[in-house]
Amino acid sequence: MEKPVDTETLILESAVALLREHTFEDISYLDLAEATGVSERTIYRRFPTRSHLLEALATWIEAEQFPLPEFRTPEEFREAVRDRFRAYETSPGCAFVSARGAALSPTTQAPSVPITSAILAMLDEAAPTLNRRDAQRIAASARYFASPIFWARMRTGFDMSAAETFEAFDRAILQVLATAPKSSWAA
Repeated sequence: MEKPVDTETLILESAVALLREHTFEDISYLDLAEATGVSERTIYRRFPTRSHLLEALATWIEAEQFPLPEFRTPEEFREAVRDRFRAYETSPGCAFVSARGAALSPTTQAPSVPITSAILAMLDEAAPTLNRRDAQRIAASARYFASPIFWARMRTGFDMSAAETFEAFDRAILQVLATAPKSSWAA
């Protein structure tokens, strides 16, 4: 018995393949239909607008191509982000689509972003007496600095190299973590 075909995944995989040679703007629904082997109508049913397609593609790319390794300490978090930024360098077209998708207002009822929960869990362990409001503020900043948006902004807006981009992240995250009172950190 054949495994059922997941049309949405096929469409997203085809879009990623097309991103190797084209920008997102250059990929039409007809291109996707031809690459996927489904009708344009099917693609429009799954992704009624380009915003829907971009959001789904960005989410899929982040999960499939750039998953953030697990981390429990601030040092592991910094290393995980370093690995993620290295992955962005190997596939910049996908990284830029991921950044654009992350900047969109959600078009669907997407679940909360797992990285925020992971950062809060790290802070709960590393700084157990940090109050919730400060932990959420630090998590929001850390999430931004670890995001494809930050990476893309440093790479294109400031023309930074990969090493300079990570250095900017590292300086920023160390300053953000330093805003937590020293008494909050576990010994």
